[in-house]
Amino acid sequence: LPNNQPMNKHETLSLIDGHFTADEAREVLVSIFLAKINFHVMRNFSSQERLGCSDKVAMERIPILKQSVERIQELVSHASANKERLIVTAEVKIQFAAAEE
Repeated sequence: LPNNQPMNKHETLSLIDGHFTADEAREVLVSIFLAKINFHVMRNFSSQERLGCSDKVAMERIPILKQSVERIQELVSHASANKERLIVTAEVKIQFAAAEE
């Protein structure tokens, strides 16, 4: 581990913490969500190629993430139309769990 930091059972990392114009918020948020959508699309493709069946988790997450992108577009459009900035914060929470066999 860097800096010899002890390993915690729970870790919270700051991903986004700032004030953004509508265009900046759209760029940051949509790029993150599209990366996650792409991850699940590739995971599903890999499952279909290797196992001959779809990845259940990927198939559940893709439409949810796409809905989130649509909602982001709505929020950003509202902010833009009203000449507002957006305050966006996002954290990544990491926990350790026993591996499934």
